[in-house]
Amino acid sequence: MPGIEKREFITLFNEMFQPVKNYVYYKVGDIEVAEDIAQDAFTKVWEKRSEIRLKTVKSLLFTIASNLCKNRFEHQQVVFEFANNYSRNQWEVSPEFELELKEFNAKLQQEIARLSEKNRTVFLMNRIDGFTYREIANNLGVSVKAVEKRMKNALTELKKTIEYKL
Repeated sequence: MPGIEKREFITLFNEMFQPVKNYVYYKVGDIEVAEDIAQDAFTKVWEKRSEIRLKTVKSLLFTIASNLCKNRFEHQQVVFEFANNYSRNQWEVSPEFELELKEFNAKLQQEIARLSEKNRTVFLMNRIDGFTYREIANNLGVSVKAVEKRMKNALTELKKTIEYKL
């Protein structure tokens, strides 16, 4: 009979939260994000507790966490693409310039995806969402100096990997 009782869920949480959080941390590289995603995975299990079998819930937790990681990354890419397309469509440009810009944007997106999660998060929050360093620090629960360092690292890495040809 499917279903997880409250006491079984509490036991499951106490036993599996740390392993799920570690799994997510290895995927995203940011401990705060890993904790949030692990909590979200457990929330989803709790919401569907009447349909879930205790026997299979552990593997389900890892599957849910993996999907949440993927969804988060895809959302960041969509936001980045929208911001690039919106600003680009405000000007009329030659077809050659448009092609170069598309190639540059593709390379830039590829390189942003290769940044560590901490650096990528700070970069996207500042450059796409328009948050100040202080706002980013407050949102991530880190110091402004940590945000400055992450942004510097992100920009340094991007400069190393992208040839600017405009």
